[in-house]
Amino acid sequence: MSIIVKEVTTKEELKLFYKFQNKLYRKCKVYVPSLDKDQVHVLTADPALSYCIRKLWLAYNDKGKVVGRVQGIINPRYNEYYNKKCVRFGWFDFEEDVEIAKALLESVEKWGAEQGMNKIHGPLFYNTLGKQGMLIEGFDKIPPFNCLYNYEYYPKYMENLGYEKECDWIQYEMNASQGPPPKLKRLSEILLKRYNLKEVDLREIRRDKKLLEDLKRKFFKIYNDSFKSVYNFIPLTPEEEKNVGDTYFSLLRRKLTCIIVDEDNDIAAFGLSMPSFSRALIRTRGHLFPFGWFFMLMAYIRFHTVDLLLLGASPKWEQKGLSAVFHYKLASYFKKKHLRAAISNPQIETNNAIKVWESYEHSPFMRRRCWIKEIKKYE
Repeated sequence: MSIIVKEVTTKEELKLFYKFQNKLYRKCKVYVPSLDKDQVHVLTADPALSYCIRKLWLAYNDKGKVVGRVQGIINPRYNEYYNKKCVRFGWFDFEEDVEIAKALLESVEKWGAEQGMNKIHGPLFYNTLGKQGMLIEGFDKIPPFNCLYNYEYYPKYMENLGYEKECDWIQYEMNASQGPPPKLKRLSEILLKRYNLKEVDLREIRRDKKLLEDLKRKFFKIYNDSFKSVYNFIPLTPEEEKNVGDTYFSLLRRKLTCIIVDEDNDIAAFGLSMPSFSRALIRTRGHLFPFGWFFMLMAYIRFHTVDLLLLGASPKWEQKGLSAVFHYKLASYFKKKHLRAAISNPQIETNNAIKVWESYEHSPFMRRRCWIKEIKKYE
């Protein structure tokens, strides 16, 4: 079968691009589809597009059928931050044929070489907070809504095409009904009293737009500061902060959120979790209407699984053990509500913070990989 790769240049081709993944996985029972409207926003209006350059390609077979897609991205902020010349690939999906994968990746490689890049890596998003990493373990599990899924043949083809591991992200599943370790309550009380800390009342903050915007600003300052040592991290721009803040802060539930502030009302530590929307999204099949909105609403109100989005502390407080505070609060609520499972966010395997799960009954959930390869010279 001959493969023809064409750059996406029209609205019709863009529609084929963002709808392809849901068609490819339509018979996969554990695949979590993205909403079409979210896909369109990310591909056309994401703030990162103000500084990233990119191209989209579709792969066609000899009958004119779309059999694959990929996006090539050059993030100049990443390359400057790490002193690299990398082109990244993302939105990488293809039917079970290594020639399709090869043709798509070669399109990204050639374009990257034209732009002066010497390495290609991915799958990656524009920035650090988007979906990234190719699944290499956990193919039988339903992923969190903010994580990628792919078939088992994907990583096999990457090795076949000469790609190597750059880094892995790992996730764990915790028994949410077990509650916090006994010593955590006392430790949490001691820390709050010793450092004169308090928990933010999210209900009160939401009543005042100015207070909410101030909280978002402080949160992303801590986010950029506390995660800058994590491999592949890129600080967010103000526009990206607003985009992410407006999306996620509106979805946070008070009992699933713990933000600790110090005497100056600066954020000291945070633990953010959210009801799992994965099964609801499977039922939507990528559409909010006519009934998708109802499935999403019910998932927000009635749930038995939570996704742990972000857990961290300000660099000023990271050695004080404040994780005990939000772990105690969240784990206590999970037990009280008789929740079944809590799924950790993907964490780089070299991050020492993942050791915190050793205090809980846990098991491996998923592992994702970022692949990398030197770009050969093209004539």
